[in-house]
Amino acid sequence: MRRLATCLAALALLFPLPLLAASHPSRARLPLSALYPHAVTTVHSVRVDGRTIRYDATAGTILLRDRKGAPTARMFYIAYTERGVPHPSHRPLTFAYNGGPGFASALVDIGGFGPRRIVWPAPGETRAYAPPYRLVPNPATLLASTDLVFVDAVGTGYSRIVGAGKPAMFYGVNADGRAFAQFVIRYLTKTERWNSPKFLLGESYGTTRSAVLGNDLVDDGVYLNGIVLCSTVLNFPTINFAPGNELPYELYLPSYAAVAWYHHRLHPRPKNLADFVRRVEAFAEGPYARALFAGDTLPRATAVRVAAVLAHDTGIAPRIWLKAHLRLTLPVFMRRVLGRRERQTGRYDARFSLPILQPMLGIPGGSNQGATTSAIWGALTSTFVTYVRRDLHYRTDLLYRQDSNRVFRAWNWSYVPPLHETDEDVGTLADVNVAPALTRAMVNDPALRVLSENGYFDLATPFFATVYTLHHLRLPRALRSHVVIQYNRSGHMLYLNPAALPPLVEHINTFITEASR
Repeated sequence: MRRLATCLAALALLFPLPLLAASHPSRARLPLSALYPHAVTTVHSVRVDGRTIRYDATAGTILLRDRKGAPTARMFYIAYTERGVPHPSHRPLTFAYNGGPGFASALVDIGGFGPRRIVWPAPGETRAYAPPYRLVPNPATLLASTDLVFVDAVGTGYSRIVGAGKPAMFYGVNADGRAFAQFVIRYLTKTERWNSPKFLLGESYGTTRSAVLGNDLVDDGVYLNGIVLCSTVLNFPTINFAPGNELPYELYLPSYAAVAWYHHRLHPRPKNLADFVRRVEAFAEGPYARALFAGDTLPRATAVRVAAVLAHDTGIAPRIWLKAHLRLTLPVFMRRVLGRRERQTGRYDARFSLPILQPMLGIPGGSNQGATTSAIWGALTSTFVTYVRRDLHYRTDLLYRQDSNRVFRAWNWSYVPPLHETDEDVGTLADVNVAPALTRAMVNDPALRVLSENGYFDLATPFFATVYTLHHLRLPRALRSHVVIQYNRSGHMLYLNPAALPPLVEHINTFITEASR
């Protein structure tokens, strides 16, 4: 009984009374005020390009319902809308989110694109990993060109399942897209923004979501002006080192080379990174791809010549490339590229590195949480919760879930892409390809444009894999110019490098402005 009482007390702390009531089927008709807090709006300003932008910041939730009208989930959002605009309904509106699946959207908000941003620690600046952290006005905010709505996926941030909702209704490729589509439609209706130029901005799995969501919205009659893909992954086989799949070796090689360039592992070191990367891309899709295709029939002399080029472009010795049959998986590269310093690079941002805790293992073990995560996680969690409560005056007893393993583990990867020749589901992460959904959205909404922003030092979603995927959309010739690909001197979270943020935001602002005309 004592243990039962303790469990009940813990539940009461995790789930305030209105939430517990809302989760009971018989209480589904409770007033909305009992299901979620009212939205809170505060007024702020930020200086951008010599002008002051006054804006409303609204933190709140939107309730999702099933076909019978019963509440299923509440999705938390923070909206930044410019004040004093003559025709607010004509101002561009961008829905932005992170990925995972299972990640909240604080990273893309105060991480880099919102009107305030965290001062991130630089690589090697380990003292800055600990508090206190700084949140400063962001002159590189996207608010210069568009109103912004940052949305937390169900099960992340402050977004929760309620009432008649079940995990299967939200945790999956298709289900997630439908939930976001309902959120977008309800937000447009609530704020009377149906006639605004509309954009989606997703990061990482958020780009996967954008392809599915974009197609769903177009089917619902919600046409889009543009989709911004940050650190793109649409076709998962391009980044999955599975036996028999040679494609990732070819597509990762330019990223390996860029990371080696950053860490001064090349001798001589090329002066121009962009020119160097283009040369490596040509080698990857030419001689290297042919060597991989040859497999066991590759002559030894050819293998030696290819290994010499690989060594020259990555700083990793030819003997290692030959021992690996010219194929270095990502974990091996992360551990080898820094030489004998017993450090490994980050996966999300290879500019960062950490000591190897288990140096006798052949590949990295599970002892490190990741160099990039170690650098930013404390600043993100602490700063965001403080910001929401102190600056936005949003109060809740819920824990803000920056990431949720529960959501990721429960994720349903079953997906039948549009334009598919069979009705069979693709049922694992390694097989998913949502690129056809983006193709279908662009064909049915022929004004829709796509901007893909990628990081040279991103080892999670390598930029050349994005190039490959977007070059294989099978778009009609007239629509191919609607896809633009940009590179940035940053990692997976493109905004972590403060020097790369202004040109990145300039790309996006220009894209939004031109696509809104």
